[in-house]
Amino acid sequence: MPRTLINVPQSVPRGTVFEIKTLVSHPMETGFRPDESGRLRPRDIIHTFVCTYNGEEVFRAELFPAIAANPFLSFTAVATESGELAFHWTDDHGAIHTETARITVT
Repeated sequence: MPRTLINVPQSVPRGTVFEIKTLVSHPMETGFRPDESGRLRPRDIIHTFVCTYNGEEVFRAELFPAIAANPFLSFTAVATESGELAFHWTDDHGAIHTETARITVT
């Protein structure tokens, strides 16, 4: 399982825009670098990131080989109701890593 860091405020006033920050550990191999024997290493990047807020998609990013290892993403959402934020990272091998965070709307 990759290591993830998620920064979401615990509580936010209703209607307020709040910031969400995520960091996931992943080598993000581009497929352009040779290995020790000179053959190209197979590409292995996180190509899609999706964040849902109580089941509704609020942010999506399509990533490409130029992205850095351990991608950091920062974006905003509007606090509408208390609930769950779910974060989904999908890589080239089809692995999907999911994390969740709770938010309380006051």
